[in-house]
Amino acid sequence: MAYDLTGKIKIIQEAKTFDSGFTKREMVVIVEDGKYPQEINLEFVQDKISLLDSLQVGQEITVTFDIRGREYNGRYFNNLQGWKIVTAGDESAVSPEGQSSLSPIPDPPAYEDKDIPF
Repeated sequence: MAYDLTGKIKIIQEAKTFDSGFTKREMVVIVEDGKYPQEINLEFVQDKISLLDSLQVGQEITVTFDIRGREYNGRYFNNLQGWKIVTAGDESAVSPEGQSSLSPIPDPPAYEDKDIPF
């Protein structure tokens, strides 16, 4: 399942390659969340690390990512693994037919109190 977040880039780290050949690169994005902005760490692995090459600190972006989880020695860890980045005003998000590949989210249906089951 994919998720999106929009914010400004705070940090772009250098790529790290491990002995196994696995490569990852991390980025921190500041997301405005009311009074307390959140600093969200996202990782990009293998061929997706190149998505960070043309980005700069302070740039407004929308990142599409998956949540990955695993257990290690009885502890559980989560990672946000990015796989798509759209910069503010980026024309590459337009499909060949000239329509945006990002669809607007429709307004939720209007409910009255009697429609809600609780």
